[in-house]
Amino acid sequence: MIGRQEYTALVRQASPRTNEAKTLFAAFCVGGIICMIGQAVSDVFTEFLPLDEKSIAALTGMTMIFLGALLTGVGVYDKIGYHAGAGSIVPITGFANSIVSPAMEFHSEGIIFGMMARMFGVAGPIIVSGVCSSVVVGAIYYLVGVAV
Repeated sequence: MIGRQEYTALVRQASPRTNEAKTLFAAFCVGGIICMIGQAVSDVFTEFLPLDEKSIAALTGMTMIFLGALLTGVGVYDKIGYHAGAGSIVPITGFANSIVSPAMEFHSEGIIFGMMARMFGVAGPIIVSGVCSSVVVGAIYYLVGVAV
């Protein structure tokens, strides 16, 4: 049986080396491009649809989620993620990818126990954390508002 230090040395030796500067640059650029596409979608909606600012923001979010899900479904988003790393995860399209990928992967296990049960495996804890955090912040905001 090998010790912890020996195992760590073996892992470091077997792990591929990464060029961190290149990886960070790619993540920054791709994340920025995704955000620029979102801004362009918002600008087009603002120009051509008679909606208020909140409706435009909601429609833009829905459109970006749809595009992320569509690109995941046709296999393009995974290729973007391979080259961009975290740059493809951070924007709203990464959320769509984290929902659609497990749904596609476990579709063969059936709709209920495969696709639907596993769909939120990655995004579920993030959603729960966000909801719990917003409740705590909302309670603090309410208590501070009542105290003032």
